[in-house]
Amino acid sequence: MDKRGLIKKALEAQKKAYVPYSKFRVGAALLTEDGEVYTGCNIEIASYSPTLCAERTAIFKAVSEGHKKIKTIAIVGDSDFTYPCGVCRQVIREFGKEATIIIANSEEDYKEYKLDELLPHSFGPEDLDEKKQE
Repeated sequence: MDKRGLIKKALEAQKKAYVPYSKFRVGAALLTEDGEVYTGCNIEIASYSPTLCAERTAIFKAVSEGHKKIKTIAIVGDSDFTYPCGVCRQVIREFGKEATIIIANSEEDYKEYKLDELLPHSFGPEDLDEKKQE
């Protein structure tokens, strides 16, 4: 799937957001390394802390189906270029250290990043290597 197709899927997912409190809708669509596409929207809960971002919804759907390598993720939101929060950046890091991250307003208006640009000096599974702990 090309970038515009992925952004279109994110825009469709955004429409499904459950945001009765903030009214701030976010949609995400990701492409796994083996060509599968998963979408997600943000889902708010009245007590806020169980709220789940669109990016993590899409990633957890993919992982729950056995896809653990993100190739590309597109993110759209109600503000001008909605970027992933810190928690989502860390989750993207776990499953897509080399992923391309597309931040879009529309299929024609978008920016592309690599994770290191949005989360420099990140912490990942290799930092838990037993040899480093000795």
